[in-house]
Amino acid sequence: MKPLNSDTAPEPGYETAQTKNGFLVLASRLVFDEKLPIRFIYKTVPEHLNDTGWRMFTGYETDDFLADEMKNLLPVPLEKICLLDPSLTPLVDYNAGTVWERAPETDGWTQVHDYQIPVPTTEVMITNDVEEFIRTKFANKETL
Repeated sequence: MKPLNSDTAPEPGYETAQTKNGFLVLASRLVFDEKLPIRFIYKTVPEHLNDTGWRMFTGYETDDFLADEMKNLLPVPLEKICLLDPSLTPLVDYNAGTVWERAPETDGWTQVHDYQIPVPTTEVMITNDVEEFIRTKFANKETL
């Protein structure tokens, strides 16, 4: 199997060759609170053993809504999501890096090849200056 080229669509079979682990997806709260259909999904590299990597959205989420992941993205069993929307069942076998969307009022999904999946970032300061590290690390503390 050839490596994935970011400029072209993957070859058939590439997307589903990954080992499957985990049983949870992160789904937008709007799916449950507002009873809106899932219309945009992507799979990222799972963050823990129970995570499938799937992230599922309605398309109505704002940047502010998405910024508060702990409040607005719910861990939901993959099986429950597929029972809620059976059209997701064939898609959840795909590997990390795949993205799907469907237009309003349609049942069919279209694979997306030009969406950049967000990657969690952690800011890390690297310094060999101990005094700078202490000033930065304890800037908001009154005493050490």
